[in-house]
Amino acid sequence: MKRIVFIATIAIMGYGISKACTNFLVTKGASTDGSTMITYAADSHTLYGELYYTAAAKHAKGDSLKIYEWDTGKFLGKIKQVKETFRVVGNMNQFQVAIGETTYGGRKELVDTTGIMDYGSLIYVTLQRAKTAREAIQIMTDLVDEYGYYSSGESFSIADKEEVWIMEMIGKGPGNKGAVWVALRIPDGYISGHANQARITTFPKDDPENCLYAPDVISFAREQGYYEGTDEDFSFSDTYAPLDFGGARFCEARVYAGFNKVNSEMKQFERYAMGFEMENRMPLWIKPDEKLSVQDVMGMMRDYYAGTPMDMTQDIGAGANANIVRWRPLTWEVDGKTYFNERAISTQQTGFSFVSQSRSWLPDAVGGILWFGVDDTYSTVYTPMFCGITEVPHAFEVGNGNIMEFSEDAAFWVFNQVSNLAYTRYNLMIPFIQEKQKALEDEFVAGVKEIEEKAKSLKKEEELLALVTDYSLKTGQKTLDEWKQMYRFLFTRYLDGNVKSPAEVPENYLYVEPILEQPGYSEEWYKRVVKETGEKFIYPEEETH
Repeated sequence: MKRIVFIATIAIMGYGISKACTNFLVTKGASTDGSTMITYAADSHTLYGELYYTAAAKHAKGDSLKIYEWDTGKFLGKIKQVKETFRVVGNMNQFQVAIGETTYGGRKELVDTTGIMDYGSLIYVTLQRAKTAREAIQIMTDLVDEYGYYSSGESFSIADKEEVWIMEMIGKGPGNKGAVWVALRIPDGYISGHANQARITTFPKDDPENCLYAPDVISFAREQGYYEGTDEDFSFSDTYAPLDFGGARFCEARVYAGFNKVNSEMKQFERYAMGFEMENRMPLWIKPDEKLSVQDVMGMMRDYYAGTPMDMTQDIGAGANANIVRWRPLTWEVDGKTYFNERAISTQQTGFSFVSQSRSWLPDAVGGILWFGVDDTYSTVYTPMFCGITEVPHAFEVGNGNIMEFSEDAAFWVFNQVSNLAYTRYNLMIPFIQEKQKALEDEFVAGVKEIEEKAKSLKKEEELLALVTDYSLKTGQKTLDEWKQMYRFLFTRYLDGNVKSPAEVPENYLYVEPILEQPGYSEEWYKRVVKETGEKFIYPEEETH
């Protein structure tokens, strides 16, 4: 069934995103094929993973658009509608403009509760109106100037076919309309990232090709008593969202983890990421050792600090089966002291995530791809959704289930069935999951290339839209079907803590019992049990006569 979902409808459903998202930004010169890429993991325990879709439309003079807060569905007000709005697939529009975000919060007193534009509505309204990244920045800042900014501090990733920008914004407090902000273009050949901590420090004041900022970003800080130094030394992050231990260990550590996968010189910032040497601040952008493919970037989104002191498989919280997730809350108290779990990129509460590709050498309908996945990034399958599609696969369709309503045909629920089953015997099940994950993503990457070749012979826009829509619908369904089968396979094989494999059935036999293994726990875990329980479970030696 074809379903058209407009931004007001999306917002009113009340999707909640806590301060727990991760973005990476990749420039043309840092990618193997010359595409720009951004990533986004929308992490919230109450966010339902589905693919939003808004059709292109014409609007009459005087039309208005109702704005509902994306997190809660609260009505915030109305804004003027523009004459024409563009098609939007998830977080990418028909001109290959893509936008992601992470919330850093910042100074609490700067939240303007009288504003109309919250961060989520700001993203999706802008995607309906912008043809380039620079235009998106202009639209976003104009909207908050005219209608006020309702949310707390936010970092945005903004990409088009040529450029990739990071923009950080925060409001001015109740009744003080507008926002202060800085936007920096990532230098070609470099990558950047942000994960719920403001990262822009000092910035050039006379380079509009590479840096844009609110005229009062420094003067406002002085008026509020936040800053007394020179313009040259002004740091956006240190002024509006000062770094603390949590900002480093829970947030910057995720950026470090992604950078560490693609740059061999990141070890020098390990202590910083762990919150112990915060004066040794990690750079806003780095150059990867090698240019990155889309699958390399997917890999950046799949991390639990392996190979670092924060490796989540190496502490007691991993249990007996090297589990990479930790149940919330993130911090807890014992005997008056506060403790914490690591917060990795790969986490159980991801609603949806994506890797966007914008490619300047192809027609927009084919050039823009949102590699879309639901649930935990470590076990999701990124499925290609071209920005030219006119229909969303039923598996990802808005309204196919919700966070409190199970649907057996919704990818979100099927992927959660698999991942939550895997959490019980993680080290045994994850190899099967990742083998199938890789096989599907390899198949889809190859399929995308075939679509590109077919597109060369098509002249009409309608033909291109039909081609990419048909392909994305089929891949969406294939992903769902394969993951349903994955659940059946894992549930059958690992029932009751056993490991069963099919036995060869001799001729004239109707049934042969499967091969049964009972791997139990690791030796290290048994030693932990003994250390904790002493001789409680020791088996007594029996006398022999």
